Parts: sequence; structure tokens; C-alpha cells
Amino acid sequence: MATLTVTAKGQITLKRELLRHLNVTPGQRVEVDKLPDGRLALGAAPRTGSIDKFIGSLEQKGGPRLSIAQIKKITEDAWAGKR
Repeated sequence: MATLTVTAKGQITLKRELLRHLNVTPGQRVEVDKLPDGRLALGAAPRTGSIDKFIGSLEQKGGPRLSIAQIKKITEDAWAGKR
């Protein structure tokens, strides 16, 4: 059993081994349920992202629209150190 310390702000930090056990990664949320006997049950919260939220997330308002060929060329140039 792991022992955690409560900070002055009432917070705890889960040790890396516990996060691995929960399969939780940095930035991911954790769900906590209060059990009737005064204990807590916690686990990884379901991921809520969707492709709909991702599409257009890199768009720059007022910026140019690039074709796939243009994006490919920019990427190739960047990998080759030309940009």
C-alpha cells in the first residue's frame, strides 16, 4: 500500500507507479468515487476527444488555405532542413 502526503492546499500527488497502474498519462483526467465506508475509488477518466474537435484545430483564421501538395512540400523541406 502506498502512503501519500496531503499538502497545505489539501492536494495529493500520485506516485508514478500508481499512475502506471491506473494507465494514466500526463494531461489525462482521473475520476474519483466516494465509497460509503470513507474510502475513495479512482481510475482513468474516459477520453473525451473526437475527430470533429480535431478537424480544423490547426486552422489559422485569415491564414492561407494550403493544398495537400503544398503541405507535403513544406514538410519535406522542413525535414531536409531547408526551412
